[in-house]
Amino acid sequence: MAQGIPAEVLMNTTLVKDLADVAKDTALLQGVLMRIQEAPNSSELVSYAPFTLFPTPVPKAVFHQALAVQTHYNTLVDKISQDSDFLTEALISTIAVDDFTARLFRIHQQILKEGKSQSIVLGLNRSDYMLDQKDEGSLSLKQIEINTFAASFGGLSSRTPEVHRHVLNVAGRLEESQRILDNNPAEGLARAIAKAWELYGSPGAVVMFVVEESQRNIFDQRCIENELWKRKIPTARRRFDDVCRTGSIDQEKRLFVQGQEVAVVYFRNGYMPQNYTSEQTWEARLLMERSLAVKCPDISTHLAGTKKVQQVLAKPGALERFFPDQPQVVEQIRATFAGLYTLDMGPEGDKTVEMALAAPDQFVLKPQREGGGNNIYGSEISQVLERVRGSTERTAYILMDKIQPVPVQNYLLRRDAPLHISSCLSELGAFGVYVRKGNDMVMNECVGHLLRTKSSEHADGGVAAGVAVLDNPLLF
Repeated sequence: MAQGIPAEVLMNTTLVKDLADVAKDTALLQGVLMRIQEAPNSSELVSYAPFTLFPTPVPKAVFHQALAVQTHYNTLVDKISQDSDFLTEALISTIAVDDFTARLFRIHQQILKEGKSQSIVLGLNRSDYMLDQKDEGSLSLKQIEINTFAASFGGLSSRTPEVHRHVLNVAGRLEESQRILDNNPAEGLARAIAKAWELYGSPGAVVMFVVEESQRNIFDQRCIENELWKRKIPTARRRFDDVCRTGSIDQEKRLFVQGQEVAVVYFRNGYMPQNYTSEQTWEARLLMERSLAVKCPDISTHLAGTKKVQQVLAKPGALERFFPDQPQVVEQIRATFAGLYTLDMGPEGDKTVEMALAAPDQFVLKPQREGGGNNIYGSEISQVLERVRGSTERTAYILMDKIQPVPVQNYLLRRDAPLHISSCLSELGAFGVYVRKGNDMVMNECVGHLLRTKSSEHADGGVAAGVAVLDNPLLF
């Protein structure tokens, strides 16, 4: 790709080694940090979060396209979360075979039956894309997925621009250094949480971060916590276990955990089956959903982010259901869709199976899971589909066109990893926030971006999963 870091810099091994040392120290100075794997719940020993030595070239047009469509994606997710008929229709085949989605769906049904306690809705999401290269060489923005639950790295990506600017300055690349954009998703995410907290209207109530047992990525979350404390908004970090042991709701449905009233429940944990270690954990989730606290996400928004919903949205007429009089919005969203195909039982699903078996390298098989490292590629697609082709088990997956991005040369900096040049692929994320009270959309914004890069030999996985590293776009 043009306009990147020139070969004379990339191939100058002495310079690269010096720059790598400078980059690591600068990352530590800027707070681009993670706890180490050996001690994930202690901050006594920390290291830099993995990142690229150089920023990655991204064309201006597609970058701005991703940011511009984000408020429409916010609206779409919010509208889906309010359309229980659509959610039921979309997920009916999945919940028959996928226990995790079925459990979530049962909570959704129970809340609908009882009536929602809270009219304030807070959405913090991230839509992720890759740049697909067409045969004739043009690049187009194609959505990988939208994360409506625990969309991470808004904190650390607020700290990385300074690292790459400094590396480029030291390398004598002043012009490129000035092309790195400011980026502060942490501030925007915190602003939306603050708005929901304010609307809740109880100054002593806390924003509760529901966090994992293993908290390596704590600094990413601390960035948002600190932005809230700056606004004099108290935060608390609690595990599911804390909610199980000390959670309760009073007659007005106010949620209390460890004696503190909770205004906002911000889930940074709870998106994978293994997060629910017992029946008590599921009961804790239901307790929070039933309560007056603002949930981010609430259960219906969680379901709106499933892969199956993503596939159903690609069907003709699906977007028009949510934007009946806005053909331009439909067009903007649809332009970012990759080919998505159903594996439901019936002729259409059979056709998908045959198509995937005929050319497995052209597709990705996706289960209903978040967190990276779950997708299936290449010959493995054939193995899985041969096994499930005649059974309803196949409906737990969707099939998607494999996006063909252009590899770029870079160095991936990781603790204790040797320094060598890699062929890399990048994924661009746009952070969206919205707050709605009843029918009134109080806030709907795109608040920043995230670029993650991985070696092209790794098919799947995010930064927290240990595959991708943090990066910045170098716009051209």
